[in-house]
Amino acid sequence: MKKTILGLVMAFVATTLIAAPKLNISRIDPTDWYVGLKNPSVQLMVYGTDICEADVTTDYAGVTIDSLVRLDSPNYLLVYMNVGGAKPGVMTLNFSKGNAKRAVQYTLKARDKRGEDRIGFSNADVLYMLMPDRFANGNVDNDQLPGMRQYKCDRSEPSLRHGGDLEGIRQHLDYLTDLGVTALWFTPVLENNSPDQFRWSTYHGYATTDYYQVDRRFGTNAEYRRLVDEAHAKGLKVVMDMIFNHCGFEHSWVEDQPSRDWLNLPGWLEESGGTSDSRGTSFIQTSYRLAPILDPYASEVDKKETVQGWFVSTMPDLNQNNVHVMNYLIQNSIWWIETVGIDGIRMDTYPYAYAEPMSRWMSRINEEYPNFNVVGETWFEQPAYTATWQKDSRLTDKNSYVKTVMDFSFYAAVDSASVEATTGQWRGFNRVYNSLIFDYLYPNPQSVMAFIENHDTDRYLRNGKDIAKLKQALALLLTLNRIPQLYYGTEVLMNGTKEETDGHVRKDMIGGFPGDSRNTFTREGRTAEENFIFDWLRTLLHWRQGNKVITQGRQIQFIPYGGIYVVARKYGGKTVLTVVNGLDQTAKMSVARYAEVIGDASSATEVTSKQMYDLTKDIEMEPRGTLILEW
Repeated sequence: MKKTILGLVMAFVATTLIAAPKLNISRIDPTDWYVGLKNPSVQLMVYGTDICEADVTTDYAGVTIDSLVRLDSPNYLLVYMNVGGAKPGVMTLNFSKGNAKRAVQYTLKARDKRGEDRIGFSNADVLYMLMPDRFANGNVDNDQLPGMRQYKCDRSEPSLRHGGDLEGIRQHLDYLTDLGVTALWFTPVLENNSPDQFRWSTYHGYATTDYYQVDRRFGTNAEYRRLVDEAHAKGLKVVMDMIFNHCGFEHSWVEDQPSRDWLNLPGWLEESGGTSDSRGTSFIQTSYRLAPILDPYASEVDKKETVQGWFVSTMPDLNQNNVHVMNYLIQNSIWWIETVGIDGIRMDTYPYAYAEPMSRWMSRINEEYPNFNVVGETWFEQPAYTATWQKDSRLTDKNSYVKTVMDFSFYAAVDSASVEATTGQWRGFNRVYNSLIFDYLYPNPQSVMAFIENHDTDRYLRNGKDIAKLKQALALLLTLNRIPQLYYGTEVLMNGTKEETDGHVRKDMIGGFPGDSRNTFTREGRTAEENFIFDWLRTLLHWRQGNKVITQGRQIQFIPYGGIYVVARKYGGKTVLTVVNGLDQTAKMSVARYAEVIGDASSATEVTSKQMYDLTKDIEMEPRGTLILEW
């Protein structure tokens, strides 16, 4: 009888165990992790229906579960682990909640290299910025994909997707190395699963809906890694565009907020019924005015509108002051560095996010990767403002730890110089001179990124093709004490303005897409004008590579005189003189005025034409002429 009862009990227990429900776990971020990092802690964000109350254990050697964080939503659980004593391998995470159980395999990987061995971009590089959707279509099979929200791939519409992808970039790496650039900056490649009507959120990539997945219309994570590996093999670095200020409206965090303070101003979502086409009373769009962040007299409402306001209604603002949000973002950047091998990060809308947690992010990156580099987008045209955001700035007691900032002052100055004559003290190239005099504010001027145009500005050429003025801007950009950034297509005279839509400054590279009538990636497909500027720029870029006069040389600039602006670079007994005529008529460069840098040199070679110039007499400059002289 006792045996019979015991057997029935054991059978009941076995049946109960077999029938025990399994916990629903839909995903874990990060998808895997790495051992050997200086900081051994990792935050796992577990997604799953009613997963919040689950317990988690593991018996993997060297791994401990430090804490579980249960958020406001029942569908998320944060697991903080310490993997400091672990070796690479597949561990088992055991989830339990009452009778419900779930075992999940989780991979810990070995790193490809030490953090110290990851070398970022510097002023020895020239960055080439491109938009994957507009550069080249290497795989037409991913133009239209099922399962993505409603969208079109229509090249006739400037604000829709055009079909460019990572494979298209990979197929043109030789074009880029031939041109002479040394680093590639792509606009964001992560998933942006937004419908067409949210045109702020589609082809350009700045509304992330999955931080761990390349947008399938661009390719896969594996294709991204292959592109980076092949770029490295050809001597090209890769800079990844990231956005911590906001995410896409279609991110799962918006429909089911992990916690009430995961987003800034989340009440709008409740008032609008979770749709982006109606605005509740709590909705605030950013003022796009960055001054209040540093303004000592700023009102609270102005600061709130800048930092807490959403960039647009389809890009919910993330609350970086929530420590778990910031841990997620910090880990995400580390994961992409380790998984794909990127050489740098460009952080979008940097000052719009909260300064202290962003500083913590940069401090962590610098600690883990001391030779890596990050450039922050700091869109303000006053050098004092921009300099405040650079690492170790003397202008503030709050260190951002951002090594590189973007020089919007130079951009604005050189842009104005293209449409006005260099006269008086303020106009034309006087603006460039007056911008550079503030370099004493920067802790490290040679780690400031300069540019003459990008995806958010009018093209430098606007709707024209003034080659003479373009040469002036490029000559200064590539010889000043800066990290230079080019924008795709400048080398073949691409133009356009934002007057109607941003899409007109983000045109397709001709020849990168099926059906194009010609191919500007080839000499045969370019016009005579396009080949002229391509060859001129190519010569200058290859000359710049490894040129210590430009990357390490002392910089001396002269106040524009008689319409002529001169900047000298000197290093190791060598001199480079960049000379631009800021007038629409001929002008003379008075050699005697520049005696302190010319010294006893009697002649110089013009870098791009190889023509010799006599330095013992004045040099006549043609209208809007440019010379880059070296001796």
